[in-house]
Amino acid sequence: MKENKVLNYIKDVLENMPDDWLKLTTHRLDIYNEELAKTEFLEQFELLFDENQSNPSALAGLPTAYDYIRLGHPLSTVLEWTIASLNTLSPESVISFSSRTVPVLAVLRKNLFDNKKTRILCKGELPAAFDAEAVRSVYNYDFELNQIQGIEEISEFDGSTVFISEEQDFGKINLNSGIDFLISTHPQLGSLLLVNGEANKNYIKEIQHVRRRETIAMTPANCFSALKLLTGQISTIEPKADTSANKASVLDSIREITAAESPALLASSGLSMQYAIMMGLVDDALHKHRGKKIKIIVPPNCYGGTNDQARRVAACVDHVEIMDLLVDRDNDMVQSIDQVLNQVAKEDAVPYIIAEIPTNPRVEVPDLDKLRTVLSTKRKTEAGKDAIDPVFILDQTFCPNVQFLGENGILSSVRTISYVSGSKFPSGGRCTAGYCVANKKAADLMPKIEKHLQLCDNEATALQVEILAEQLPSMNQRIAEAYKNTRAFVNFIRKTLPEAKINFVSEELAQQGFTPSVFSLDLPTKGNTPEEKETYKRKLNQKLIDMMITKIPNESKYCVSYGQLKGCYWTIPATSTQGTTKESDKDYIARVSVSPDLDLEHHKKVFAEFVEQI
Repeated sequence: MKENKVLNYIKDVLENMPDDWLKLTTHRLDIYNEELAKTEFLEQFELLFDENQSNPSALAGLPTAYDYIRLGHPLSTVLEWTIASLNTLSPESVISFSSRTVPVLAVLRKNLFDNKKTRILCKGELPAAFDAEAVRSVYNYDFELNQIQGIEEISEFDGSTVFISEEQDFGKINLNSGIDFLISTHPQLGSLLLVNGEANKNYIKEIQHVRRRETIAMTPANCFSALKLLTGQISTIEPKADTSANKASVLDSIREITAAESPALLASSGLSMQYAIMMGLVDDALHKHRGKKIKIIVPPNCYGGTNDQARRVAACVDHVEIMDLLVDRDNDMVQSIDQVLNQVAKEDAVPYIIAEIPTNPRVEVPDLDKLRTVLSTKRKTEAGKDAIDPVFILDQTFCPNVQFLGENGILSSVRTISYVSGSKFPSGGRCTAGYCVANKKAADLMPKIEKHLQLCDNEATALQVEILAEQLPSMNQRIAEAYKNTRAFVNFIRKTLPEAKINFVSEELAQQGFTPSVFSLDLPTKGNTPEEKETYKRKLNQKLIDMMITKIPNESKYCVSYGQLKGCYWTIPATSTQGTTKESDKDYIARVSVSPDLDLEHHKKVFAEFVEQI
């Protein structure tokens, strides 16, 4: 009886849901409460279910679930709730993934730290990309692996039992007490991980954090298809026939945009791409430089995903250590890299540097000639041998149009891998897919990166590739138009509030091709002590953001996003993108992202009103 009620309600929800649930990477940020994200959405959704209320206005009024596709979204939350309802589980015990292998890695990661055994049982074949030897030797995870015909064969085990089964639909799932974690995979859609039993509930938060940092939730389109399967509205998922043509188009666009000769790799998100880069380089170092320390050099105040992910890799792999790279405020990136590389050379370690250009949130570009020189400098170990030369891992999400890696690019002589978050300018906010390319000197590293992208089943989905094929050809034009709007807005703010400190590229840098459409704003402050001044500035930041999103609700949003097709996005990086960094390194300044399509005059008018009130 309840099962029919649930499925009938979901049919109505799929019919009446907002288009944004399916088409955007962010939804209803005007009523987004970060601390209550998923719980608030589900509480209100369940009230609608109890009342059998599914009209379009009721669904459109629901707050967002999480703040980004890789963390979860309305349709992934609805799918998880539906599966939980059909299997008498709590919704938090069901976690969807775009990947079919990362849920296994999530359990293995926690058991590594808990020093707990893991048994992986598989009905049928494991996902083809699951390389058990690499999972043991590179990720440092320990497990035993067995194939079985059915759950009746499951015996007692002193540790965690993970049961993997490929299903063509995600209906009623057969759990028993011998299974701790059931992973139901679908060849086109991804997977669902079910956490079974009270004793395993302490895994939920850790598993969700793996999804947040190393992969993404099942995409909105695939969640929609899974729910259609569940409700009997479709019987199978047909693979897209034109994916190869779309992929060829995307690779051609990226080659033209970046001038890099290595074919690009396409991942489900920027962090999925970064994770493949990290694990691919760790794998490479473990083979080429056996026994040597691997140093991941990363700014302590870069956005939370990069910082947290790097530290999570180091926590798992014995030979990997983190070194801080100071790049913002009074620190110079070039000098910091020189100091760190000198130290790494002394230790005869393997240096991997992750940096953003321009930096976030202060939008700074280092002296590129000096950067190339310091990265190319030959160094010696304490024993007088040649030190291992660095790999520069460049996050150029803010300026994906700059050709760092071409034959004549500024970094052509340095082993460099560049990656971009596709949720920004490449897709205009329509999907999260990311990509990476290498220059000639780093081209030999790409097969290892591809190996781990596939191992984690984190390649871009067919729909993501289709969206990139549509959007990439116009990317550079959108970047140019958005920059014009940004420069005009920055000039207006400087004229209207000259006491404010604005971090944005100079006209000279813009002429060199650095045309970001994001700037940070340090508002003037008052107070007798540093604490009073900081408190006043934070309140003023919030007042400005509140005015903008209240008075221009169709265009101004509260979001960390960048490169959207329309509108203007406001955030305070310390509370979002810098969420995992040390408090002393956080920048509580407003960050503004401007699109190529917005009512600039309206934004100027509201800003002028704000200035009148302070």
